[in-house]
Amino acid sequence: MNRPWWPSRADAAWMIGAAAVFAVSNVVLFEFGDRTTGALGPAAGLVLQIVTDFSLVLLFRFPMQVMAFVMAVAGLMLASDLFARGLLVPEHPLALLTVPTITPVVLAQLARVLDRRSALWIGGVMAVLASRPWSPAWGVTPFGLLNTALPVLISLYFEGQRQLLRSLRGRAELAEREQYLLAEQARAEERRRLASEMHDVVTHRLSLMVLHAGALGVTSADPAVQKSAEGIRREGALALDELRDVVGVLRNGTELGTRTLSQAPPEDPAVLVEESRSVGVPTELVVDGDPAPIAPTVARTAFRVVQEALTNVRKHAPGASAEVQLRYHPGGVEVTVTNTAAAGPPDPALGRGSGAGLAGLRQRVELVGGQLDAGPASGGGFRVGAILPAYVPTAEGVASDPGSRGR
Repeated sequence: MNRPWWPSRADAAWMIGAAAVFAVSNVVLFEFGDRTTGALGPAAGLVLQIVTDFSLVLLFRFPMQVMAFVMAVAGLMLASDLFARGLLVPEHPLALLTVPTITPVVLAQLARVLDRRSALWIGGVMAVLASRPWSPAWGVTPFGLLNTALPVLISLYFEGQRQLLRSLRGRAELAEREQYLLAEQARAEERRRLASEMHDVVTHRLSLMVLHAGALGVTSADPAVQKSAEGIRREGALALDELRDVVGVLRNGTELGTRTLSQAPPEDPAVLVEESRSVGVPTELVVDGDPAPIAPTVARTAFRVVQEALTNVRKHAPGASAEVQLRYHPGGVEVTVTNTAAAGPPDPALGRGSGAGLAGLRQRVELVGGQLDAGPASGGGFRVGAILPAYVPTAEGVASDPGSRGR
């Protein structure tokens, strides 16, 4: 497997910079110090040092080859000093040269490019070549150890710290994932419990209501009672269907029961207006524009806005009249439901308002990229208004065809 030239741009910059700095320092030593006097010429030592300096650039791509080259140069310098003085190292160098000057930098990177065992034995060989323990001297041995053993130990220490941090970070991430999975499991259990409660209690009551309404329609001879009973039975059956969907969501997490929202056809707000009129709430419908360009999801959201607003009128404003306005335009649809002041107190049988309906409606509107505004209207009434886009923007759709919705 081919290694990268450098782990990052920062590594590339500092390695090239370090090689250049050491090359310049070797040129300075050459200019102000002694030259080599052997058969290879006065610049033999300088050329060898500069080539070794720039081998640092190749360390991450070819770590073993670079280390073998640096050790070979160190061995040649030792041989020249012992057997052919002046060939590769000046007889009287300006600075003590027992190994190439770039050696500490190269060894400081060993733990990043090689395993721990390889780093230790390479560091040991370089320490022997640099310190020359067979003839210890105060001017050679300490300098050699500082140039070789110390950088290797520092490199191994910091690499150990990095591995420890990576291990701790991995354990923290694992613990966080486990906590998330436990929370998801608890939520799933709670959803299943709620689904069981709704299925056992609410479905039972609704089924009884549908059966009683059907029985009333069959036994009564009054056409008005039969019509009302049929309406109750029909609405109860629809409520049971929607309740099955909700129970399916609670049980399965994301899947719906007998039908999905994406499959359900967009409802017509005019049906809601007729239902409101049928129970004695004078309701007007004003439609302006063409609803055809509106996406089904947005149309369904507009339907829910009208449904919730008219439900609140029936619950909290008995005797009031309502007006539903739908204004369609190329950019979306504006929905406004306004009612007059209540003529009497609300029916206690319909329950007290908790605000959860409008809160859920606001969340539904915001999910499709719209805005909801609800508050008192002039004359003591109430107004619910929503501004909805023509479609629900998605990152995938924009990326595949940025101008598709603008045409």
